[in-house]
Amino acid sequence: MFVDEVNVTLIAGDGGHGCISFRREKYIPLGGPNGGDGGNGGHVILQADENVGDLGAYRYAHTYKAKNGEPGRGSDQHGKTGENKVLKVPMGTIVVDKSTGKRIKELLEHEEEFILCKGGSGGWGNTHFKSSVNQSPRRSNPGTEGERGDFKLVLKISAEIGLVGFPNAGKSSLTNVITRAHPTIAEYPFTTLNPHIGIIEYPEDYRRLVLADIPGLIKGASENRGLGHRFLRHIERCKLLCIIIDMAGTDERDPSEDYTDLLKELENYDPALVEKPLLVVANKMDEEAAIVNLKTFRKKHDVSVSPISCLSEEGIPELLRRFLDEVTVIQKAEKLAAKAAAAAKT
Repeated sequence: MFVDEVNVTLIAGDGGHGCISFRREKYIPLGGPNGGDGGNGGHVILQADENVGDLGAYRYAHTYKAKNGEPGRGSDQHGKTGENKVLKVPMGTIVVDKSTGKRIKELLEHEEEFILCKGGSGGWGNTHFKSSVNQSPRRSNPGTEGERGDFKLVLKISAEIGLVGFPNAGKSSLTNVITRAHPTIAEYPFTTLNPHIGIIEYPEDYRRLVLADIPGLIKGASENRGLGHRFLRHIERCKLLCIIIDMAGTDERDPSEDYTDLLKELENYDPALVEKPLLVVANKMDEEAAIVNLKTFRKKHDVSVSPISCLSEEGIPELLRRFLDEVTVIQKAEKLAAKAAAAAKT
């Protein structure tokens, strides 16, 4: 089961107590204080990992604690620092403070780390309190408590291509054809209940593209109907949106209205979505009704359409090449924008 939202309680380690100790050796009757400091508590660290696909590891266990620092010892021995608790999360994970609802951090890059709860500081041993007027201090500090809190982890998928469409438009069928992912395919709506990630491979170009199969939307999805906001958010980070239309008009659907309704739902959820590069794909072109509907669609909508059939695989090679070309253009534009931004700062 794909898990994209979990609640966790995170507790950093407490600092170890400082030690009260005095040097006691033969022939050195007044050796003075030698109590060591306590070790610092371990941090709770989130680490983005490209090999982690979702937040399923935190579905059942919700509380995670780092190790406490060891107390100080005599002979000026400091306590050992507590071991950090490292939680690996998928790239695209957002951390939200449950008590305030404030977004704390987004982890977008592989191996990017963020200390979410800092460990407590170790206490001072009595060595620190020695002075000219207090040669034998019988005082040490306790370690401080580590930070703790309740957080919500929310995943937004990062992919080059996001497949968007109404139920039974053929998103999962296309994912099966062009990637090694195998989402369930059936003739009833909402077969896909969770996003699926697939990899499109281009051996001749030494390239790979990440594709996200988003569960089917319905009218009112932007108002949180159906699967609503939970999966609309996964579209936000996709570079290219591929809108799949059932051009055969299955279940007496009107392909032109479907396209208009999909754009409306995307815009209502976030106007920035319709500003993203869009690619319209007409599926089920192996059926006669699809040929007639495509002519009508092109008259109503002045957009470029890629006709395909997931059943016969007609148009699939051309679509794959178009995916690569479109994403390449987007990535070049992003690099130029990043260089311009860096130059502006300097």
